[in-house]
Amino acid sequence: MRLKDLPEEELFLQGSAACQGCPGSMALRVAFKALGRNTLLVVIASCTSVLQSPFPLSALDLPVLNMAFASGGAVASGISAAVNRLVKRGVLEEKPTVLVWAGDGGTYDIGIQALSGAAERETDFIYVCYNNEAYSNTGTQRSGATPYAAWTTNTVTGKKEWRKDIAQIMVAHNIPYVATASLAYPLDFYQKMRKAMSIQGTKYIEMLAPCPPGWKFPSDSTVLVSRMAVQTGLWLLYEYENGKTTYTAGTKRIIEGHAELKPVEEYLKIQGRFRHLFYPERDELRIAEYQGRINDLFDTLRFTYKMREHLMDLEFLPTRRVP
Repeated sequence: MRLKDLPEEELFLQGSAACQGCPGSMALRVAFKALGRNTLLVVIASCTSVLQSPFPLSALDLPVLNMAFASGGAVASGISAAVNRLVKRGVLEEKPTVLVWAGDGGTYDIGIQALSGAAERETDFIYVCYNNEAYSNTGTQRSGATPYAAWTTNTVTGKKEWRKDIAQIMVAHNIPYVATASLAYPLDFYQKMRKAMSIQGTKYIEMLAPCPPGWKFPSDSTVLVSRMAVQTGLWLLYEYENGKTTYTAGTKRIIEGHAELKPVEEYLKIQGRFRHLFYPERDELRIAEYQGRINDLFDTLRFTYKMREHLMDLEFLPTRRVP
């Protein structure tokens, strides 16, 4: 599949109030193409609540319900139950896709309780977290998704904690589908959204969403930063389905040896939020901590991949009868 093969209909319209280079608007455009018009959108308090454009106009050509920070999973549960009932009564011929669109603040922190409850109940909806790694809409404060050593307005010397991995927390809920995505690989994101739409139950997809003003890089570099996050191993692309994790796109190529793992400082240097790691002096310790963690992770992933390939080869070896 190629980009030109995506549906031509645009459900994310011109005239939004998004910042230049906004990752949320890019991701919405692809997501809408994947899901189509029979979609009900729930927007949790975030930048997307603002970028829809000033009332009475809207850049979102779908039914939209804007809700408070903590309510994503609860609202999706109510809507999913309601549309099930309408289909059963014959009011609707086909059940719409219920899509929750939330930032990391409304997912990692404030919204995790409602999301966890909905996942435990196996509610049928797609939850997309567009992760810009901070509370960007309210001034770029730290969130549970903010990476180690990153500047925010309340971690001015760099965050001291490593981010929590909400995607793996969702895997631990035993939901049928979990995936990660990147704007630099739009077809990978499109295909994952299409797959999620076809699966019954709770589906969680997390999109890394580099924020130009919050991360302090030029607005024309959003896709570049997205790509570098994958190429340096700081953002893994994978999908979890039926108890099995499969790595995709750029991450898969690195694990299989078709692409080199780039030094992590190439990613850190292009963002102003990590400037203190290089100026006025290099912070060798924290840069080395980053690189060491990534190297250990990919050593494990490559070893696991080689072992899996070896076991697959053994399955096809001819059997010998014992004399």
